[in-house]
Amino acid sequence: MNPATRLSQFKTDLHIHTVLSPCGSLEMSPINIIRTAARKGLDIIGITDHNSTLHCNVVKQLGKEAGIFVLSGIEITSSEEAHCLAFFEYPQQLIEFQKYIDDHILKIHNDPDKFGYQVVVDKDENIIGQVDWLLINATNQSVDQLATKTHELDGIFIPAHIDRSAYSLTSQLGFVPPELEADGYEVSKYSTPQKMINAYPWLTNKSFITSSDAHFLKDIGAVSTLFNINTRSFLEIKQALRQSNGRFVKTLNLL
Repeated sequence: MNPATRLSQFKTDLHIHTVLSPCGSLEMSPINIIRTAARKGLDIIGITDHNSTLHCNVVKQLGKEAGIFVLSGIEITSSEEAHCLAFFEYPQQLIEFQKYIDDHILKIHNDPDKFGYQVVVDKDENIIGQVDWLLINATNQSVDQLATKTHELDGIFIPAHIDRSAYSLTSQLGFVPPELEADGYEVSKYSTPQKMINAYPWLTNKSFITSSDAHFLKDIGAVSTLFNINTRSFLEIKQALRQSNGRFVKTLNLL
């Protein structure tokens, strides 16, 4: 039987910030994110706080209880100040990657009045800690180095919102490097994969996702991607991005 005949479609938003990100609204608690994702019919979400994985496990736990698959991730800022998404399957991989980020980022004290609070909360919205150094700083690792480290840990690497005029490959490098080892590319709701392919033809056969980059509850699921996979798992998501075994992705709700 053709593997593609057994596929199901899962509505996905892989770029969501929690209250931990200084630019994230204080309403973006793990439980509020899961409740909103469920109300908007999302099957899979990605948690991608700036340079931190500290909220991944609690959101994953709440997602499991609500029937939502949570992909544990992080939005890293490269030395070029380009934003990139990385996702991992196991807690130990998150711990190892977090240590790598912590070792390669300039730790400047966060001023909540200027940048926002960076609090860690539990499943019941109790504040259990905070990160004192500013999470939106750049690391000293290039985009290529971040991709290499992500793949060393068997993760998924996706340059974020590559069409945007700030903090993207195109804004910071001036183009999308053809040799970059990426599992897929994210476009914002203001562009389309075809526009990026027209500008950079070497992206023709690459996978694209579109995500909300939500910092507020109302934005969760505003745009999404359909993952055509057999079941919700890290391996199936990776296969869809790599277009293997009949799995594939399709962007939705683009302007």
